[in-house]
Amino acid sequence: MQRELRSVRPRHDDPELPDDITSQDLDRIARNELKTLSKDNAEAVGRHLAMAARVIDEDPELAHRHVLSAARRAGRIAVVRESLAITAYATGDFALALRELRTYRRISGSNDQLALMVDSERGVGRPDRALELGRSVERASLPASVQVALAIAMSGARLDLGETEAALSELEIPQLDPKTAFSYSAELFAAYAEVLGELGRDDEAELWNERAERADAAVSGATDFDETMEILEIDEEESDEEEFDDTDTNTDTDDSTDDDDDATDVSDEESANDADDSTDEAEHDAQASPRA
Repeated sequence: MQRELRSVRPRHDDPELPDDITSQDLDRIARNELKTLSKDNAEAVGRHLAMAARVIDEDPELAHRHVLSAARRAGRIAVVRESLAITAYATGDFALALRELRTYRRISGSNDQLALMVDSERGVGRPDRALELGRSVERASLPASVQVALAIAMSGARLDLGETEAALSELEIPQLDPKTAFSYSAELFAAYAEVLGELGRDDEAELWNERAERADAAVSGATDFDETMEILEIDEEESDEEEFDDTDTNTDTDDSTDDDDDATDVSDEESANDADDSTDEAEHDAQASPRA
């Protein structure tokens, strides 16, 4: 009796790309990573990443499909894995995001997506593990913007555990300075205001919300306030590293070991070892973010 052999790989149709989008829409760092690919493949991957960056705010599901298309062609490029994690996070697939972020970190050696990793641990219902992960890296070794993002994520984990006073303490970092406006200040001030509100300190919460509005207006250059704030930084330096390998989208949220890298089953046209997921895991570390 003969049996029909069927592929277990899920079907993936590439979403359409508009004619006006090219790999040149990506930033220089991301384009440099793609230079390890053939010219035609680099252009195809770059276009999908650029399109993901364009639509992620309005349609995260579509952005995720574009990154999956990039991942099928370039699973060993760090920026692709990072992008996959970010779009997975945007669609609420926190387990996949966490797996891809781990892979991105191993590939790139970067902790710049540590805050997203912490938030993804929260997303799969593990605030204790989120706090442990956040404490595993020396804060002083991180860029200021990453320190702020991490503080906000750690504060959120404290709130998940009902530790409101500790949540406030997590945000009391040197960057919590109302006299200067950085690109990350508005989000930090707003997070601080939210926790103050949770503590019933409404007057202080209102003050910090006002400071968040001022910081946002100062950085965007659209301030209507009488006070002016010294703008020390507006644009943060982008770090474009991302990659993606063959992984299994059926994720186990209780498994936090390195074999989590098998998150989505896609083919890497640049790799002859594309079918061997366990080999891929040993080759990659990750976290992600589509850039334009």
